[in-house]
Amino acid sequence: MAEKRDYYEVLGLQKGASADDIKGAYRKAALKWHPDRWVEGTDAEKKTAEEKFKEASEAYSVLSDPDKKAKYDQFGFAGVDGAGAQDWSQGFGSLNDLLNNLFGGAFGGGFSGFGGFGGFGGFGGGQSGPRTMRGKDIRTHVKLTFEEIASGCEKQVSIEQQKPCPECNGRGTRNASDIKTCPTCNGKGQVQHMTNSLFGRTVTYGVCPQCGGEGKIVTNPCSKCKGKGLVPVRTSVKVRIPAGVEDGMQLTVRGEGHSAPRGGVAGDLFVVIDEIPHAELKRDGVNVFCTKVLSITDAMLGCEVEVPGLEGPYKLKVEPGTQSGTVVRLRGKGFPAVNGYGSGRGDEYVKLLVWIPRKLSRSERQAVEALADSPSVKPDPSREDRALFEKESKYF
Repeated sequence: MAEKRDYYEVLGLQKGASADDIKGAYRKAALKWHPDRWVEGTDAEKKTAEEKFKEASEAYSVLSDPDKKAKYDQFGFAGVDGAGAQDWSQGFGSLNDLLNNLFGGAFGGGFSGFGGFGGFGGFGGGQSGPRTMRGKDIRTHVKLTFEEIASGCEKQVSIEQQKPCPECNGRGTRNASDIKTCPTCNGKGQVQHMTNSLFGRTVTYGVCPQCGGEGKIVTNPCSKCKGKGLVPVRTSVKVRIPAGVEDGMQLTVRGEGHSAPRGGVAGDLFVVIDEIPHAELKRDGVNVFCTKVLSITDAMLGCEVEVPGLEGPYKLKVEPGTQSGTVVRLRGKGFPAVNGYGSGRGDEYVKLLVWIPRKLSRSERQAVEALADSPSVKPDPSREDRALFEKESKYF
């Protein structure tokens, strides 16, 4: 019997290696020697790979455990006699499952983002069983007025969903005995592909083309759903719209998408906001803007006017001598910040424009001419007026 090698030597490490170094070294060894990589090798190559993989796994099982590692560092094999032995009677498991257990989720869903390492020359093993089916998502639009957005509301959204067939209860067949194990993948939901390349033999796994990853097939399909287990159903879903949403925002309603075959997980419903333009108000973020046209006499004498708002019309006091282009700010009359993205409410800005008549009657003209020499109508802007005029002049 060959002499047992030092665990650190097996993994190519020095004594005192860190936990991350130990894990990385074992990953490297698993990628090289896992039996999934040698399915097309000769009998001698397969035997060598199995022995190397078992040896690396035993070393890792001891060195990855702080208590066992401390005993091994102090007493050698005597301190961990039998502690690293593993039961291989049920096989070696897939390489992908092994790596998922080591690094699960660190690379986006247990390495599935790399196609079970297939993207790196097919180092991946398959998953251990049929995959859980997930229904498709649904995307729809809902139209909202400014007033509905300002206060928030509930909308009934009509959509067509794929729902479990009522004739077969979503099984795809009326008789449970007609659901058979897929002969192509033997119920695993995936098939193995072996290829030769410049880098050696590689093994990749893909979804079974016959059962679509379910591991089961229907031999006597339901006449209503044709064996799919799902039928289209027009339904209405109540969607709560939070106050302050904006055009193009997308709300997610979990589990209201299409149902999945054979009792899988339902997809989601995505509701896209379509903002209906307002006849008088314009929006910019949480703020709204409008204009109000005044007569020359109202601007000179002052008055009270009505302006549109999100909660209905507001009364606005116009001060005597208001200049055309004056902007009045109504604090807190804009949109609320949506679901904590920001704070408080926006404002409404009203721009006042003075209308100058183009035609005057003789008496009106005489009245205006009588004012021409009055000091009150000669330009003598205040500081506020000058600031307004300078601002307006920037546009020319």
